[in-house]
Amino acid sequence: MKLLVMSDTHGDAEVIKRVRDAHLDVDAIIHCGDSELPFDHPYLEGAKRVRGNCDHDSRYPEKELFNVEGLKIFVAHGHLLNVKSTTMNLLYRAKEVEADAAFFGHSHVLGTELVDNILFVNPGSLLKPRGIDEKSYAIVEFADQSWKVTGYTDTGEEIFTKRFPLDE
Repeated sequence: MKLLVMSDTHGDAEVIKRVRDAHLDVDAIIHCGDSELPFDHPYLEGAKRVRGNCDHDSRYPEKELFNVEGLKIFVAHGHLLNVKSTTMNLLYRAKEVEADAAFFGHSHVLGTELVDNILFVNPGSLLKPRGIDEKSYAIVEFADQSWKVTGYTDTGEEIFTKRFPLDE
C-alpha cells in the first residue's frame, strides 16, 4: 500500500497538481486540510480531504476515517485537536476509532512517529513550512508489517526515510 499525504497548501493549486502528477502510482491521495480551495476543485478530485481552520467550504468534513487494503486511516487537520500544543488528543482519537495510522497538518511541521503501534504523520506544508526550510509532503507505505515514511520537498527531493516495524 502506498499513500500520498499533503497538507497546508493554502491556495496553491498548482503544487497539488505537480505533486499528484509525480506520484501516479499511489493507492490514495490525502490532503490534511488548509487547501483553501473549493471542495470540488479538480486537483482535489478523488482525494480524501478534510477541513482546516482556513478552509471555508462547508462541504469539507472535519475528519475522515477510511480503509485502504485493510488498514484503517484517520485524517484530521488538527486544529480541533490542539496539535500545536500536544498530540495526545490525536492519539486518544486514533485509539478510539482503532486507527492504524493518523495523518494531520496545521502545525506545518514535517514529522512522523509510531506510538502504541499507530503511525502518526504530519506531512508539513507545501507552502509555508516550519521547522525546516523545505516545503514538504510525505509518501507513506505499508508492507510486511512495517511502515515506511519518506518526506519529500515540493520538488521531489528526499528529506528523510524512516521505517517503523510493528510490534508483534
